[in-house]
Amino acid sequence: QVQLAESGGGLVQTGGSLRLSCAASGRTASNGAMGWFRQAPGKEREFVAAINISGGRTSYADSVKGRFTISRDNAKNTMYLQMNSLKPEDTAVYYCASRQYANIQWQTTEYDYWGQGTQVTVSS
Repeated sequence: QVQLAESGGGLVQTGGSLRLSCAASGRTASNGAMGWFRQAPGKEREFVAAINISGGRTSYADSVKGRFTISRDNAKNTMYLQMNSLKPEDTAVYYCASRQYANIQWQTTEYDYWGQGTQVTVSS
């Protein structure tokens, strides 16, 4: 089992920045590709960004491309999401997820482990 814990959420004004972290613990040797997803009230959980096991390949949703940057530090078992130029529509609970395989996937069903989520609120 892999346990994931997000941190770094909060309240920020439009145009501001936040950096989310996702710390992995437990059987981290089973940790492969990782991703960030978000869920706004009344909406389905959606893909935000993902990174492969080495960190050499990343993928982003069109809505965040150019504003968000995903990265990981395997020595620290931690993944990050740098969010810049935040907009009110970025308001959601952000979840980190990991899967046992090395390659990136975009569907929630492809991920094996999930964190509890961290709230990001962008005020207008």
